[in-house]
Amino acid sequence: MPIMLPASPGSTRNIAGVAPQLLASLRGVPSDLGPARSAVLVVADGLGAIPLRAHAGHARTLAGAMAKKDVAGSVFPTTTAAALTSMLTGAAPGTHGMVGYRVRHPQRDVLVNQLTEWESAGVDPLSWQPVPTVFEQATAAGHPTFAVGVAAYAGSGFSRAILRGAEFQAAKSPADRVALAWELADAHDGALVYCYLPEADKAGHKHGIDSAEWVVALEEIDAALAARVPDGVGVLVTADHGMIDVPAHRQLVLDAAGGWHDGIRHIGGEPRMLHVYAEPDADHGTILARWRRDLEGFADVVSRSEAIEAGVFGNAVTDAARARIGDLLVIARSNHALYDGEAADQRGRSMVGQHGALTPEEWRVPFIRLGAFSR
Repeated sequence: MPIMLPASPGSTRNIAGVAPQLLASLRGVPSDLGPARSAVLVVADGLGAIPLRAHAGHARTLAGAMAKKDVAGSVFPTTTAAALTSMLTGAAPGTHGMVGYRVRHPQRDVLVNQLTEWESAGVDPLSWQPVPTVFEQATAAGHPTFAVGVAAYAGSGFSRAILRGAEFQAAKSPADRVALAWELADAHDGALVYCYLPEADKAGHKHGIDSAEWVVALEEIDAALAARVPDGVGVLVTADHGMIDVPAHRQLVLDAAGGWHDGIRHIGGEPRMLHVYAEPDADHGTILARWRRDLEGFADVVSRSEAIEAGVFGNAVTDAARARIGDLLVIARSNHALYDGEAADQRGRSMVGQHGALTPEEWRVPFIRLGAFSR
C-alpha cells in the first residue's frame, strides 16, 4: 500500500533543512534565508500554517509577514520528538532515530515516551540520538549558541538529545523568551539562538485550535514577535508540526474485548499515528490484513517494510531506527484518533487538538522570515 506524503504548495521546503540553512546564513553562504549577523530560530510548537492563516486577524505580525509560499513540510510522524530533532540536526527520523512519540526500546522490550521518560527508562540521549545538533556544529565553527526555553525543560533527556551544544537560558512568558533571544543575538555577533514557544501546542491539546484559549495563546505569541528585531539579526519563525481537532465521537478505542490485542505485544506511538508491535510468534501478515480491514475508513495501516520503502522516515533508515519502528503503522485519516483501551493511562482521551498523521493541517507549518531574513 503506497503512502503519499503531502507537498507544500509551490515549495519542496522541509523543516529538516532549517539547520543547514541557519548555518549557511551565519557563514554568509547563499541559502534560502540570506546572510545575517546573528540568527534566531523561533519554534512555535504546534502552530500549523493552516490554523495560523485561518486566525490571521489574531496574528497580525505573523500573518502580515507570511507570504503565500512561506510554508514548509514537517516530517513523519508529525510529532514533536521526531520533528524538533529533524529541525535541530538536519537529519530525517530514519537517521536520527526519534521515530515517534512512544516507541519500543528494542533491548528492554518496553515503550519509552521520547519526551519525558528518558531518565526513568534509563535511556542515554547521546547514544539514542547520535546525530550532531546544529548547536554542536555551530560551536565547532566558532559560533556562540543559546537555547531559550521553559525552565522545566532544562537538562531533560529530550533537551540533551536535541539541544546539546547550546547554553540553555530560561524565561517565563513568550514575550520574555523572545526578548531574551533578541538580546543574546544582538550581544553576541555570529550567534545562533533557539527560542521555544510551547503555548499554542498546550492550548490546542487541551482546548482545540478553534478555542478561545488557543486564540489567546496565538495572540500572546504574535505580540511577543512584534518586538523590533535588532539590526543585522535574522529571525526564522516556524513550527515542528500543526494540529487538528478530534471530537469525542471520532475516537476509536482498541480494547481487548474487540480482539485488537490478539497477537499484539505493545501499542505505542500516539492516537493519530500508532506504532503497533506484534508478538514475536504472531503471524504478521494475518494481523496486517485484519487491521487494514477493520480500520478501513479510519486509518491507513502499513507494515514497517512498506513504510520504509515508501521513504516516510527519510531516504535512509539506520538499524537502530528500524528496530524502534512498529511492525504496523496506523496513520489516522480525516480527524479520527485511535486509543489503546488497555493502556494504564487514559488521560490522553481528553485531548482535543492532536497531531502525528499526514493531513495538511498537521503537515504544513509556517516559514516566516523577520529581521535580516525578511524578503
